[in-house]
Amino acid sequence: MEVKLNLLIFSTVLQCLLVLCVAQDFDFFYFVQQWPGTYCDTDQSCCYPTYGKPASDFGIHGLWPNYNDGSYPFNCDSSNPFDESQISDLVSRMQEHWPSLSCPSSNGTTFWSHEWNKHGTCSESVLNQHAYFKLALDLKDNLGILQILQGAGIQPDDGSYSLSSLKDAIKGEIGATPYIECSTDSSGNSQLYQIYVCVDTSGSNVIECPVTPSGKCSSSIVFPSF
Repeated sequence: MEVKLNLLIFSTVLQCLLVLCVAQDFDFFYFVQQWPGTYCDTDQSCCYPTYGKPASDFGIHGLWPNYNDGSYPFNCDSSNPFDESQISDLVSRMQEHWPSLSCPSSNGTTFWSHEWNKHGTCSESVLNQHAYFKLALDLKDNLGILQILQGAGIQPDDGSYSLSSLKDAIKGEIGATPYIECSTDSSGNSQLYQIYVCVDTSGSNVIECPVTPSGKCSSSIVFPSF
């Protein structure tokens, strides 16, 4: 009886440890959107999805759990891989707002699988697969970054805009400072590539970023057309 009880206790403790390993703690999310015109203006170019060219709008890159010290968890639960059947009701929204521009052309599932397996599994303490993807889609809809910029007269027209004007326009609407990531075009110009907005662990509140990625934009950046 004592042996059986000890085995039961050991099994229970092991299960608890496994749950703790899977339910990784994290401090906040980066919600990252990328501009397709900049993605495509690179040496490797881009390939449109199999279902057609995306809209001229920011596309979701990912929703990434992060730590306040700048590090981040990744690949947290190999036992729960991406399963498209769990997001079947979201696929049309995913194709519109979370398209893959990598080559060769695809329907997006490889991109989504990568994002869930690497990043999404590290948010399992608060979000299952469906909730993870739905939260990202809802954040994009609610933030409306392109509409905010256009409302401030900042258009994807190959023109140059001050970095401060982009940050100020977005902060004025969402109440927190975004991180702007740039790339360099063939002429050496700094281009608007990605916009990071920080969100608390519940996914409900936009917050000031505790830390931002390394990288630098020029004071004047190009907003390419698409």
